[in-house]
Amino acid sequence: MIKKIKLRGEYDFDKVAGEVLRSLKVEMATGFDELEIFNEIIGRRVITHLKVTSCGNEFFFKKSSVAREEERFGAEVNRLVKKNLYLLLVANFALDEVPYGIMHGVRPTKIIQRWLSEGYGVTSQGVIDRDRITRRICSDFLTERGKAQLLTEVAIRQLPIIKSGAGKIGVYVGIPFCKTRCLYCSFPSQALPAEKVIAEFMTALNRDMAAATAAINRYGLKVQTIYVGGGTPTALPENFFAEMLASVYKNFHGADVEEFTVECGRPDTISAEKISVMKKFGVTRVSVNPQTMHQKTLDIIGRKHTVADVERAFKELRAAGSWQINMDLIIGLPGERLADFKATLEKILELKPDDVTIHSLAIKRGSKLQTRLADELNRLEDFNLPDDEEVRAMADYADKVLRGENFSPYYLYRQGYMSGQIENVGWCKRGAEGIYNVQIMSERQTILGVGAAASTKIPDKWQIRTAFNAKDLKTYIKDLERYIAKREAVMAQVYGGVKNGIRDARRDD
Repeated sequence: MIKKIKLRGEYDFDKVAGEVLRSLKVEMATGFDELEIFNEIIGRRVITHLKVTSCGNEFFFKKSSVAREEERFGAEVNRLVKKNLYLLLVANFALDEVPYGIMHGVRPTKIIQRWLSEGYGVTSQGVIDRDRITRRICSDFLTERGKAQLLTEVAIRQLPIIKSGAGKIGVYVGIPFCKTRCLYCSFPSQALPAEKVIAEFMTALNRDMAAATAAINRYGLKVQTIYVGGGTPTALPENFFAEMLASVYKNFHGADVEEFTVECGRPDTISAEKISVMKKFGVTRVSVNPQTMHQKTLDIIGRKHTVADVERAFKELRAAGSWQINMDLIIGLPGERLADFKATLEKILELKPDDVTIHSLAIKRGSKLQTRLADELNRLEDFNLPDDEEVRAMADYADKVLRGENFSPYYLYRQGYMSGQIENVGWCKRGAEGIYNVQIMSERQTILGVGAAASTKIPDKWQIRTAFNAKDLKTYIKDLERYIAKREAVMAQVYGGVKNGIRDARRDD
């Protein structure tokens, strides 16, 4: 175990260096007492020095890289510090490389989409050179070729969907309730409260939606997608669920809406009455999220439903409407290995969903899993979690099988502390892409958030302006007007010079 890690130098690179140290799990390396990192910048060249102390002996290492001329220098410096440090550590600490190299962040496909918007990787005939983009991802970020190809495939597939949303917006409605809290969950949701509290939330939500609708009308915006998430919206009792969906429809649904999603999630919250309500209000996309088809695992992770509940809910939804159905699965769950995941995926594909999302288990701050690990001295083995190699094998298996069933990847995102250090991928049949999923991940379209813990994100060129509602339910209800004012201030900042969705050229940027 390394006893001390020090960073020094004229520039503050603690954050970027920390990203590399965590991804390579340097704290697990042995044989060294102290690691010192020093960076210097000469012109467009970044030089990274390592000083390693072991048993009183000192060892020195150095790596140099030059910034790309076409990129902003500040961003390039950060990238090169990470690249130099990564290469030095892998070469001299006998550490295993990781699939995404030094690539960090939730939305890696945005990098490729920015390049394409600037003309990089596009021939004079307007053809995208996939191999050129893949090579640059590998070179700039030390990403495995297979992952670089996956990123390129997803980024390009998203382009027409992103283009379809130009001048339009999405609306996210946050319903912060669940029947129970899963072991791995860090979402700001809570067990279903008393009806009095639900009624208070509904009053606040209706006010929030009315304010958002007024702003949409004020700026002449068109709603492309509606996404009701949480939490588990279908955890609401039937009467409140019907009231909520009717209000969502009244406020946001119109001729321009192309997709209306309700995140059903837990199969034990889906009833015939709720299915009827969703059908009545024109819902086009729903989800049933088993995570696994092994009862033992469901019990361990705190999902109080059965495998039979999953099959029942799916079949009832399929029989009731022509909507697209998504199913979420998690690889890396406690006690599961590759054979378990193979069995789960086989059962899921027998149901014939339109969309399958493969998540890699993330140990999230605020989750029961993370809290228990902290209490038990980080003894991951107590939870019988599969190792990174096995989780990657699960992801590779999903890739092979889903492609064989004519699914293709269409959206992708990453999180911190993911099993296997890989990614979450949405797979679907051609034409079944979730528009909202693409738009929220690309961050090229305004998403207005209403409800508890909802986020508003408005792109302003390549910057994102944000407003966040309270995660705490009581705070959301009590201080709602303050959160509405924040959202309206951000909208005015971006849309203040907009009429009918067209920016006024006289507006000062």
